[in-house]
Amino acid sequence: MGERLPSPEEALRILRSVGCSDEVVRHCEAVARLAVKIANKCLEKGVKLDVQLVHIGALLHDIGRSKTHSVHHAIIGAETARSLGLPEKIIAIIERHVGGGISSEEAAKLGWPKKDYIPETIEEKIVSCADKMVEGTSIVPIGETIKRFMEELGANHPAIERIKRIYHEVSTVCSLKDLHLL
Repeated sequence: MGERLPSPEEALRILRSVGCSDEVVRHCEAVARLAVKIANKCLEKGVKLDVQLVHIGALLHDIGRSKTHSVHHAIIGAETARSLGLPEKIIAIIERHVGGGISSEEAAKLGWPKKDYIPETIEEKIVSCADKMVEGTSIVPIGETIKRFMEELGANHPAIERIKRIYHEVSTVCSLKDLHLL
């Protein structure tokens, strides 16, 4: 496939072909709808970004959930995407979307290759942010997600601050007050 992005239809076929459940596919579609809305609002504000990359990255972000629903779905998803010859830009979105990203120290503790898995590009940040705002197929305020992460990981877990930072950065860069109201 090289650097060519799959079409949305191809992306959905890929999710199904690797064994993602209908529930995961519907979640990915919901994240993609919100991520594209955010990306288009950003474009209107003059932010340079690739809306198609956001769309396809959001559709494929949970491809690893075909094998596991643990945090490892990000790294397993990246391996799956790489084995399918998907572009590195898509692989980066997949491996950097969990929480607000994962630091190299946290990655080492998880047994992952030691590197940062923190969203870097605006496209990666938009997909990560949109994913944190979609519970199943419903859009939820970021505060609800942060509360859930605090309950699951502990109030002082570094992921909490990263989620807040990415949400704030996407909101600020795109001059949007409440992303969940889009």
